[in-house]
Order: sequence, then structure tokens, then C-alpha cells
Amino acid sequence: MAKKRPQTKAKQPQLKDGEIPVVGAREPCPCGSGRRYKACHGRAAAHAVTELVQRPFEGLPSEGDWVALRELVPAATVELKLKESLSEGVPSVTLATVLPMAWPALRRDDGSVLIGLQNDTASGDISRDLADTLQRALTAQPGTPIQGRRAPADGPRLQELLDPEGAFEPVVHSGFEFWVPDTAHSTPEVTASLERANAAAIPTVKLSGVDAAYWCETPDKNHLRWVMPYPEEQLLDALARLHAAGRSSLGEGTRLVGSFRAHGLTVPVWDLPTGVTADDVEKPAAEFAERLATALASDAPLTPDERRARGGLTNRQVTLS
Repeated sequence: MAKKRPQTKAKQPQLKDGEIPVVGAREPCPCGSGRRYKACHGRAAAHAVTELVQRPFEGLPSEGDWVALRELVPAATVELKLKESLSEGVPSVTLATVLPMAWPALRRDDGSVLIGLQNDTASGDISRDLADTLQRALTAQPGTPIQGRRAPADGPRLQELLDPEGAFEPVVHSGFEFWVPDTAHSTPEVTASLERANAAAIPTVKLSGVDAAYWCETPDKNHLRWVMPYPEEQLLDALARLHAAGRSSLGEGTRLVGSFRAHGLTVPVWDLPTGVTADDVEKPAAEFAERLATALASDAPLTPDERRARGGLTNRQVTLS
């Protein structure tokens, strides 16, 4: 019998990474490797989209307030200033904690744009997803809600679209009436969504004397949650020094109970008696900020009491994102 000749595959041209088109996950990779796209160049593309960005709001004005509005504050709005001038027909762009029907964004009938911050995102970079939503909202027809989608891996981030010198000044609301200028003419779906959101909203107030600190009222006790920009290890050491010295409270009956992580920043939390209002903690919070600055500046080794205090704080620490 004649021997079978070994079959050889024709060599395919090898493409550079930048030249490789996107194809279906199970299709052969266009680079000519013989592997499926998802196991070859598609793997890097998928990783770029899903890789978690630990501090998505880093570099934006008032990073702490971005984190607070994403995780802590029920109802708030902020006027955003873009690097580029708004096109004709777009009078304003406003960031909102939540929008009706959980829409990612809304182009109102008057052309103004609302962007929702507290939405699930399809990629690991909240900033890129929000930037994609913003760009689509700016060109949508007036009166159109914007649906969610996975942002392109090479799309811009908020840091590239927003004016770095623009002020970021949250306005905290008691409810969600800012959703619709005229509630009498809103749709039944929006009205029902508004009622549900108002019923679930926890009364919240932003302190004026310190950055990114928010008082909130709950049935059993009140709280102060303060998003801080310092490196986590340095901050925990400083909090431990103050806690061990009995100087971590915000007044009689208040107590530093722990902290949590959110989008790369640490958020200490204080329990407050029910009768303690936001106004009541303005001065104590400002005084605490001064004590914290002194503690942050210390590089002395922690004492045994301070190490125990630090252990207690870290044992009660959780991560939200």
C-alpha cells in the first residue's frame, strides 16, 4: 500500500495584535494560531473589559463624594461640567444617584441629560461604563431613556470627558422628585417607581465642614459615614492611635464602630444616638479631622494598645466593591 503523505497546513499570514479583528468567541483566531478566538487574542480582549478597576473615580474632582453617591447616598444630584462645550440642544448634564426604572441615563424632553450612578455595570470599570452611557445620552433623541450595555474596551473614561477643574458639589435631596419636572404628567410606571424609591430612601445630609462625610438617620440609631482619601494602612494606623487614646469619638454617646472599603477608599463609620443631628456633628467632625491629621503624620511604631485597637477595627472591616 502506498504510504500516506503527511498533510501540511498552508501557512496563514501572521498579523500584529493591532491588526487582529474581533470575531466570534468560538471562531478560529484571525492571527492564524489555529486556536479559537476566545482562547487566543480574545482572551486579552475579554480581560481588558472585565478587569476590575479598584479606584474607578481616581483623578476626578471630589473622589470621595463620587464613592459616597455611588454607595451611601439615596437621593442626590450634581451638575457636571464637560471638557468640551455642550452641543446645541443639550442645556445641561446632571449626575443622579438613581433614575426612574433604574435607567442608566435619560435624555429629557428639553434635551438635558441625566446620568444614573447607582447602576449595575457590565465591565470592571465603572468610569468607562459611565462615560459610554454619557456619550450615548448626549446624542440620543430628547425624551429617550438610555439602556445599559458593555462599554468598548478602548472607549473613553469619565476622566477623559469631564473638566478636571470643574466643581463637584452634590445636592442631597429628601426624595426623588427631581426625576420629573412635572409629576402630574408622569407615566404610571415612573410614578410607581418614584413612590417606591421615596419609601426606601434613608434621610441623609452632607456635612459642610469636612469633605465627603454623610450623616444618615435610621430607626434604631443615626450614623456618620465618612469617605477618606488616605492610604488604607496609614489611615487604619491613625484611627487606631486615636481609638486607643479614647479620642476617636464625635462626642458623648458616639462611637467609631469600624469601616468598610468602597472603590479603593476607606470609609470609617460612627454610631450616633438617635437625637444627634447632622448639625450636631459638624463641629466634632471638624475637630476630629484635626486630630486625625496629627495622627496621620506620626510614623512611630504602634503600641500594644494601639495594635489591639487596630485589630478590632480591621476585624470589623468589610468591602463593598
